Amino acid sequence: MTTKELADLMFPDITKTIEDYEKEYPERPEGTVVTRYAPSPTGFMHIGNFYSVVCDYVIAKRSNGVFFLRNEDTDQAREVEGAVEYIMHVLDHYEFHPDEYEIKGGETKGSYGPYIQSERKDIYKAFIKYLIAEGKAYPCFMTQEEMDVIRENQSKAKVRIGIYGKFAKSRNLTPDEAAEKIKAGEQYTVRLKSEGNFNNKFKFNDLANGEMDLHENDIDTIIYKSSTELPTYHFAHLVDDHLMRTTHVIRGQEWMSSIPTHYELFKTFGFKMPKYVHTPLILKKDGDKIRKISKRLDPEARMTYYEEKGYPIYAVIEAIMTIANSNYEAWREGHPDAPFTDFEFSAKKMSPSGALFDLDKLDNISKNYISRLTKDQVFDFLNTWTKEYDEEFNAVINKDVDYTKAILNIEREQKKPRKDYSCWSDVKNSIWYMYNDLYKPESYAWGKINDLNEIKDILDKYINNFYNESDDKEAWFNHVKELTESLDGYTSDMKAYKENPDNYKGNVADVSTVIRVALTSKDQTPDLYEIMKLLGKEEIVKRINSL
Repeated sequence: MTTKELADLMFPDITKTIEDYEKEYPERPEGTVVTRYAPSPTGFMHIGNFYSVVCDYVIAKRSNGVFFLRNEDTDQAREVEGAVEYIMHVLDHYEFHPDEYEIKGGETKGSYGPYIQSERKDIYKAFIKYLIAEGKAYPCFMTQEEMDVIRENQSKAKVRIGIYGKFAKSRNLTPDEAAEKIKAGEQYTVRLKSEGNFNNKFKFNDLANGEMDLHENDIDTIIYKSSTELPTYHFAHLVDDHLMRTTHVIRGQEWMSSIPTHYELFKTFGFKMPKYVHTPLILKKDGDKIRKISKRLDPEARMTYYEEKGYPIYAVIEAIMTIANSNYEAWREGHPDAPFTDFEFSAKKMSPSGALFDLDKLDNISKNYISRLTKDQVFDFLNTWTKEYDEEFNAVINKDVDYTKAILNIEREQKKPRKDYSCWSDVKNSIWYMYNDLYKPESYAWGKINDLNEIKDILDKYINNFYNESDDKEAWFNHVKELTESLDGYTSDMKAYKENPDNYKGNVADVSTVIRVALTSKDQTPDLYEIMKLLGKEEIVKRINSL
């Protein structure tokens, strides 16, 4: 029996050849940049995945290229229910709409599919069949128990772990011997018959990490499992990226060790390799240490975290871009209103040592962004977020939409707007006291003046002698100053107070704080005059009298 006959025995129903598929999946227009996000649905999307998505998207869109989604579901035993749907949700939420994709049992867009690996079985088999026929791959009948023994012995002997050389027990079976086992119904895998020499090195250029000298692969890598009729990641990666005409593969640094295997696979078929960008690890500061962000330890590692907190999509993308390219922040300062896809992304500007993701920086980006929105935009975002995450607050803000928008507009439309909110979940904690339905203070942050009798005396004098709801802001503040001067031991002259603070019990700022706390229970709020205008006299009197 020849290797070609063995290939026909193993894959009798596969009649299409590699040449047939080359015609079916033609080269894309010359110069087209093609990137892909190719997740395995074995878990839910995390910040490292999202980092890759952002890079994929900006590299493709910057050049009017193609960004496609591929579902790498070959490891079906580990597939997590709902993971695929969540991937699609995240892409949709952040408006990273793939140019090509496929929804299982549903919509397909693009002519280079199927975009779900489990639906590409016959394509992979055609490529595997070719390797078997050419004697470049072989069926391996080693059991898991046999491989475990080999691994254990290798570990004891302190030699490289893997099936190579003398450890590749099925490598030298004749086609007849292999055929007998197959006919007998023995389970097998297909392994690449590696021609590499681990003692030799080859040069590999990674766009993010530069040129590297790497050891050749000599492992007879498993590329197909007869039990599932599916290829392994390594082989599917080769076939799919070649036929889909991927030009740039952006993936995490953890895949660096796979480069020798992928290099040999592409070389075996004579295919041109895509350009590779191995993105840095996502790091975080933990006390005095910097460590890899952890899906187990860090809630911000999960992409669900950012939606649950209510971070604007703009802020999350911006935060990723600032760690993806070292010159992005300078570019953004010069192009404040430009879409991030206008930025000339360069893999060379990535930090091979790791990308430090800082939640404080995300908060700052988000606060700046939200501060520039109109009251209508803020309300729309808040309304959408609370519908899903805080139905009670959603009902409150919709009870009087104009009133809510007026609250959200305090100190907004001015040269230096307030920056109170980093995410939509911050809003309720910042403005709850403006709603009668929510105003039930548990404590009062009186601060410097904390004698309740003195506080009541100040407030009684203010309400009865100095408060006028028709005052403009200047008149309102003048009345607060007059109140201060009427109090024994207080001054409205801040300069005099700062020069001799021991001469006074307090100043006009302290008196303003008493009014502020009486109405809100907080000593830090937006503009008190605007708050009082919105609360109105009846509510102001009610709150003061309730003390």
